[in-house]
Order: sequence, then structure tokens, then C-alpha cells
Amino acid sequence: MGCRRRRPCRATVDAAPPGPHGLTGQARAFPCGAGPVTCRYAAPQVCHDRPVAGHDSHVTTPERHREERFRALYTAHFDALLAYAVRRTRHPDDAADLVADTFLVAWRRLDELTPGEESRLWLYVVARHVRANAERGARRRARLGERLREDLSVRVVPDHATEVTAQTVVREALQRLGDTDRELLMLSAWEGLEPREIAEVLGIRTSAARTRLLRARRRLRDVLGDGSPGDEVVAPGHERGIRMKLSPEEGR
Repeated sequence: MGCRRRRPCRATVDAAPPGPHGLTGQARAFPCGAGPVTCRYAAPQVCHDRPVAGHDSHVTTPERHREERFRALYTAHFDALLAYAVRRTRHPDDAADLVADTFLVAWRRLDELTPGEESRLWLYVVARHVRANAERGARRRARLGERLREDLSVRVVPDHATEVTAQTVVREALQRLGDTDRELLMLSAWEGLEPREIAEVLGIRTSAARTRLLRARRRLRDVLGDGSPGDEVVAPGHERGIRMKLSPEEGR
């Protein structure tokens, strides 16, 4: 029989001591009064040292056997594997990672291991593959970093001061144009509209919008004169950074 009580026993779980690198066995639940497991009641009652119905009272034999095998493997070969790793890496952290990753593989493939000296050789093989994979990954990251540095080195960093100056010049020039010319240029450069779309906004024919836009660009170029910041200036205020062409070439 289990505990004589009015409500279920709240037995704590005694997890198996952690194995290497955080590997733990399956948690164990013991009957009331067994070891660190306790049973709390509303009032003291008799508790027998027997499993309580509904509790997972023990780890199955195959699971316990697997854990014991791994602990034995770890204990027997940790020093040798660590020495192997230290002699083949430059930093202690790299050696620790190599040992950890090797034993992780060993835990996953424990059923493939043959007990005895062969297991140590098997660990060396795994460590060799783990190290090779890590080195390939490091080389890929180095090549990627080099490509990124080369790509960034050839990119032209924009001169924001010059860009701001160009925007100021264009704004001042626009203010010197008539309302119609200014609106045409703003719809084209700042809103990014095509002549067909400008015509729809202004309620005119597409051919008329194209002709007026051409004339407005010429007038703006004349206003800018020698002080023009170039044939292509940033259209200030446009969210996509559309540039306004000052050449007489007509948009379509």
C-alpha cells in the first residue's frame, strides 16, 4: 500500500547527478521517506517505504545501464581525450570545446561503442572529425569576412555634407521658379511620378505634361547656372532618395 493520506503525496524529484557537459540521467521519483524525497501532509501520517501508485518510482534498467556506461567511458578516457585536444588546439577554450563536442557525439552514439580500449580509439576518431569540421567552419568564416572587407573597401562612402548643400541649392532654385514649373518638378523628382501620372494629377494631357516638364527642367538648369551641383542632384524629402535629372532628356 502507499501512503495513508487524504491528498496525493507531493514527492520531490531526485534527478540523477549531472554527467559531463550537462548530460543528466532521467529524473527519479522515490517513495515517501526514501532519501531526500519527502512527503507533506496536512497532518502527520504513516508513510511506508514503498512506491506510491502513479509515481515513476525508478529509472528503467536499460536507461540506468546506458548512464553507467557513459560515466565509465567518460571517467576512463577524459584525461586522454583532453590531452589529445590540448596538443591539437591553440587555446584551452578550443580544447574544452573539442572534448565536450566529442563526448556529446559519444552520448548520442553510445550503443555503437565497444567497451575497452577500442572505445578510446573511437573517441580519437570522433575528435579528429569534430576538429576538422570546426577548422573548415573557421576557414569559411574567415573567407566570408575577407570578402565583406573587400566589398566595403570599394564602396564609396557618400559625402553627406555635399548632399545637404546640393539639396539647399535645389530648394532655393525651385523657389525662384513659377508655381507650375515647381509643381511639375516636385511631382517628378520628389514623388517619382511619370509624365502620364503627372498629367493625371494636374488634369492635362500626357503630351502636355511631358512638354511642360521638359521646359521646367530647362528653366531650373538656367536658374542654377554655374552654381549647379551637377547634372544629378538628390531630390530632398523623397523617401526613396529618388534623384532629379537636370538633363533635357524626357522621362517616359
